[in-house]
Amino acid sequence: MKKNELDTPTLSSAVAPAVSAQTHTMRLPDRKDGAAIHRLISECPPLDLNSLYAYLLLCEHFRDTCVLAESAGGRINGFISAYVDPSRPDVLFVWQVAVHARARGHRLGRAMLRELLQRKNLAHVRYLETTVGPDNQASRRTFAGLAAEVGAHVSEQPFFDRQLFGGADHDDEMLLRIGPFTLPSP
Repeated sequence: MKKNELDTPTLSSAVAPAVSAQTHTMRLPDRKDGAAIHRLISECPPLDLNSLYAYLLLCEHFRDTCVLAESAGGRINGFISAYVDPSRPDVLFVWQVAVHARARGHRLGRAMLRELLQRKNLAHVRYLETTVGPDNQASRRTFAGLAAEVGAHVSEQPFFDRQLFGGADHDDEMLLRIGPFTLPSP
């Protein structure tokens, strides 16, 4: 793995994606994808289902930091919503990673993260953050695998306590922070 002058790891483009372009097309979402994304999230427990309007806004205002995985047959099998933290422009916060049950076990989540991190508009990102419930082992494996790929450290700390969710049956949310890393030039 190459190191830059700051001695931070790089995301190697030599790492072959686990899900090939022949299987899924990774693309920016569009507003016409909002309803399909809402349906996908509803079929991916334990993810929190947000309003259809929220997914339309993500597709319209945050499309450059989101990725959609579509099968050759046109089925949406994966979606990542993310945004650059306005107060920390070198941090990409990943809000949701959804992979439909029919596409699990092929590292589609990590392939979508990799595609997102290789975008030119995110070349300045040095850290990835996300929240993960304590029992969500699949998400933890996905983010640990990505951290290993980029050779970056993963730290974990409490973020949202379950009481903040207003009495809803919700787990604590732990903040995972991956980085620093350096993304290759696209």
